Amino acid sequence: MSSTVPDPELKARHSKMWASGDYPSMVETWLLPLGSRLVETAGIGSGMRVLDVGAGTGNASLPAAERGAAVTASDLTPELLEVGRRRADDAGLELDWVQADAEALPFDDGAFDVVMSSIGAMFAPQHQAVAGELVRVCRPGGTIAMLSWTPEGLVGSLFAAMRPFAPPPPPGAQPAPLWGSEDHLRELFGDRVQWRTLERDVLEVTAFPTPQDQSEHFRTQYGPTLAARANAAREGREAELDEALDRLFAESDRGSADGARFEYEYLLAVGTRR
Repeated sequence: MSSTVPDPELKARHSKMWASGDYPSMVETWLLPLGSRLVETAGIGSGMRVLDVGAGTGNASLPAAERGAAVTASDLTPELLEVGRRRADDAGLELDWVQADAEALPFDDGAFDVVMSSIGAMFAPQHQAVAGELVRVCRPGGTIAMLSWTPEGLVGSLFAAMRPFAPPPPPGAQPAPLWGSEDHLRELFGDRVQWRTLERDVLEVTAFPTPQDQSEHFRTQYGPTLAARANAAREGREAELDEALDRLFAESDRGSADGARFEYEYLLAVGTRR
């Protein structure tokens, strides 16, 4: 078991942030393809013991269970896990759902054949602690698979735009999009993981008629944006943040008069635990 001692107050705030807004709706609206992409690239199959870290509503967990894997879906936020349970029930799938902190996982050493995370574990603030836990609970010769937004992509730009308005990060915290940097991954995992796939790709999003609609979507449904807006409002800068977000999505639109189109870059990383 992990020796990391988490800060209960910080973890409670983090969980509350992800429970705010409507992250399940975001998943259903435009994030669904990512989970299946990760599961396919990781080569998950029948009988494998799989842990999904930062599973949220089960975007990767459910496709893994559909392939016959024995899946444990873990997340810090119980409200997201409850949505995942309902999704699994509706699909006739059986999974274990466990509230857990990515920096201190409550699982035995080497308990899983595959340890994966699709845009989930990347949001825990202490990156090195997370990497250590992913390695610890994966058996030697098993697979570690991550899908993370890149620093250079649209989500990386979103977090850069929100940073001047957001609450100060906890001591030692690193920006979430760093997980989408190949160099950062190599630094975190060292020689403990031999990467066999390090591939950048984009998720094309055409679910929003205009850039303003995409901006509004984040302002009303995405926990980190809600936290930044609440902090900006306390400083009388909420309108300034909204303008920055509107400008970001207007400049990032690759669509036409028929509808907006956005390209969200991510890094797909799959390797063998040594």
